[in-house]
This record gives sequence, C-alpha cells and structure tokens, in this order.
Amino acid sequence: MTIRLAIKPGSRCADQPDICHNRWHPDIKPVIEVNPGDIIEVETRDALDGQISPDPGFDDVAGADLSLVHPLTGPIYVRGAKPGDLLVVDVLSITPDSFGYSVIIPGFGLLRDLFPKPFKVRWAISGGYATSPDLPNVRIPADPFFGVMGVAPSKPLLESIRRREDDLMKRGGFVLPPTPKGAVPQIEPIASEGLRTIPPRENGGNLDIRHFSPGSKIFFPVFVDGALFSLGDAHYAQGDGEVCGTAIEMNAKATLRFYIIKEGAKKYNIRFPIYKPSESSIKRFQWSKTIAITGVGVIDERNESENATLSAKHAIIETINILEKIGYSREQAYIIASVAVDLRLSQLVDVPNFTVSAFLPLDIFIEPPRELLELTL
Repeated sequence: MTIRLAIKPGSRCADQPDICHNRWHPDIKPVIEVNPGDIIEVETRDALDGQISPDPGFDDVAGADLSLVHPLTGPIYVRGAKPGDLLVVDVLSITPDSFGYSVIIPGFGLLRDLFPKPFKVRWAISGGYATSPDLPNVRIPADPFFGVMGVAPSKPLLESIRRREDDLMKRGGFVLPPTPKGAVPQIEPIASEGLRTIPPRENGGNLDIRHFSPGSKIFFPVFVDGALFSLGDAHYAQGDGEVCGTAIEMNAKATLRFYIIKEGAKKYNIRFPIYKPSESSIKRFQWSKTIAITGVGVIDERNESENATLSAKHAIIETINILEKIGYSREQAYIIASVAVDLRLSQLVDVPNFTVSAFLPLDIFIEPPRELLELTL
C-alpha cells in the first residue's frame, strides 16, 4: 500500500499547517508515521510558496517575502529510527508540475553585488524539457530533484546551530536568523526558535544537490526519535552551483522509501548527510558539446590568496560575458548559468590562485550559436 501526503491546489503553507512547515524544530509534530520499507507519495510546494506568478513582470519577485522560504511537507515519523542511526531515503520517482520559474532576487545569489534588480524567467514544463518565452533558443532537459530534504535537529543541536550562526552574524556573515515573521507553525516557542531553511546543516536541509534525482539514496544522521523527515524546494533542473539563487523551481510529487541503518551515524562517525548519487545525474545527459570557462582568484585587478569563491565568481562572470556576446542580456545569462552550468573545483593547490571551471553545455540550445560552436572546433 502506498501512503500519500497531498497538498490543496493553490494553497500556501500557512493554509495547511498540519502538513507543512518552513522552520526546523524538534517540537514540530509529525504528520504521519511510516514503517521502514513503506512507499510514500509526497506533494510539495515551490520554494517561494506560490508567490511567483506565471504572468510577465517582476513585481512579484521584487515583493517576495523570504520569511516564507521553504515550505516543507512533513514531518514524517519513521518507526524505529533513533538518535545515532542513519535514515536512508530512497528517491524512487519525481513528478514535476507544468509550470516553473527562475528568479534573480535582489540581495541574494553568488553575484548579488552585480545584479541589484529583480528578474524572472517563466518555464513551461512538458515532454521532458523546460522552455521559456523569456529565454529564446534554450531547452533544458529534465533532471528533477528536491533541494531541501532533512530531518529534525535535536534541541542541543538546534541551540548549538543558533549560537554559532549568531556569532557568525556578529562577525558580519550573511545569516538569516530565527524570526516568527512568516513562520509555520506559528506556535511558540517554535515560531521564535525554529531555524530558517536557507542553509544546509548537519540535519540536511537546503543542500541543493542535483544528484538527489530518482535513483539516488541519501543517508541522514538521526537526531530525534522517528527522525522527523521533511522535504520541499523541488527543482526541475539546476547547474552545480545554482549561482543566481534559484534553479527551475516548481511544485512536484515525490515517491520515496525509507530504511534505517541502526547506529550507522555512530558507527561510521557521520555528522553530515552522505549520498549515493543517481546514475543519470552522474552521466549528465552525455552532453555532445561543452565548453568550460575557467576562473581564478583575480577579478577587477584584485588578487586574493586561496579563494575558491572568488574563482567561482570569476568563472561565472566570464560565462555571462560570453553569453552576452551571443545576444542574451546579463540577467538572462545569469539564469542560464544557474540552471545549466556546472561549476567544478579544478585545483586547490597552485597558490595563490585556485582554479574553478564552469561547464556550459551547448546541447541546451535548440540551435547552438555559431559563435559557441567555433569554440568547440
């Protein structure tokens, strides 16, 4: 028998607080209990909880409330799971919605200092591809996965995370601290204490790993009885890096199966999730033509020592420059980089400059631009 968790069409997380939450907290009550080996179908909302419309214009992006990120379906109590165990999540299938979007939100993303204005690409999803009137000549193949998958932190872990993130914020780090604004559930102390879902942590969360597509298995350390697993933030496709801050975001349905490795986290000293990637994500569609653009830790006449982030920024900026030369706006190019370009650490030893490569697949273009084909001769 398949167990199902369904969301009401057109509803938001706050409309169904019995099966949806957007904070991590061990006191959030489970929706259902399942046994290891059970198959469950779970419907999920998009990352911005229905705030982005299929209409043209950017007002919805400019006015997006980030306190609503990410609506998660769950928690699911897995019988027999105890702290120190590993919860194994077997991703059997993912069914995408027919509408997706990619957005540039001011103040967010790898190049947030260079892209201060909102921008949106609307995607039509059909027949194994995503296409958009906002990105001519681009067709992105299906490679769906869930950006957010995780288990509940224990209370000691929650307090440890809050202390270290508060310390980081005091040191000038980019941190979104707990806030009751937009929190689901609104019950205290969950609303005020619950961890925001933006970063990944020991319990999983917003890992944004495209290898979590069907056929993958993800192993989560268990911190509370029943594990309390939740998921959301479905992506139709994403490049390694998700550099603009969004992939092709969508509603979706997952078919999952759970297993438990008793004392697995304790036995193997596993603190953060590990995973077996799906075969399809490793093959990456066997792109027929690809160009790779390198970046090092030098940009705008500034050189930093051993800075992989700066190298990645440089690689993406160079990719955007190339795409701009073939007719795309800088915003369109940034979106292409986020949904289709894979960043790779090429070397981390040739000091002072690390090398990052940005792999741009030409197969995403319906008619590959002549100028790019010239670079593959």
